[in-house]
Amino acid sequence: MRKAERFGRILELLAGDGSVAVGDLARGLGVSEATIRRDLRALDEQRLLARAHGGAVAHGTLYELPVRYRTGRMREEKQRIARAARDRVPDRGVIALTGGTTTTEVARAIADREGLTIVTNALNIAAELAVRPNLKLIVTGGVARSASYELIGPLAQAALEGLNVDVTFVGVDGLDPEAGLTTNSEMEATVDHALITRARRAIVVADSSKLGRRALARICVLEDVDELITGTAADRALVAALEAGGLAVTTVG
Repeated sequence: MRKAERFGRILELLAGDGSVAVGDLARGLGVSEATIRRDLRALDEQRLLARAHGGAVAHGTLYELPVRYRTGRMREEKQRIARAARDRVPDRGVIALTGGTTTTEVARAIADREGLTIVTNALNIAAELAVRPNLKLIVTGGVARSASYELIGPLAQAALEGLNVDVTFVGVDGLDPEAGLTTNSEMEATVDHALITRARRAIVVADSSKLGRRALARICVLEDVDELITGTAADRALVAALEAGGLAVTTVG
């Protein structure tokens, strides 16, 4: 397991339990206790946890897991979703991508296409695509949000006002039949909504763990997007409820 994947798993366990023990982590992750101690020291230096005797504890308040540590557990499912998303991309089209680990996989899946114009507010996606001479890249301005690498705020919104997009691919922190599309930042939700409204077609790309969740801020209601692409592990009752709400759902396995 790579270091970033270990970091992500440690932080996920910490968010759920409030504390972690060196021995338990070593057994669960299949590495030595010395490796776990080094990992905890590195995460402590980044102020993502507080080291304690025999392990670590969470800081006083819950926080959003930084995007660089959110790529591990569902990686293969996200890649399958991205391959399905690639089929929705028209030749020489204008494609918008919000931030997120699944939209990052979509960016990678379409990076070899010729003549696409990519619009994004995600710095990590922009960094990967900027070296591709076959693509035209448009990056919004705005204030960088460290947890998601997204540019947010009035500058980001203003950059989108004059653009017309064929397809927007939307990443979410939660997708619920009643709450709609949600994310952990209200400012991020505003920019995501703007990317949706500028598009002829909006497609949610979300792994199965996101279904049924409700995050802090609503991006939009179900009626504002056209399709969800998710994994076959998605809860069937939730999929049926989303479809009953008018959302076309495609599951990929």
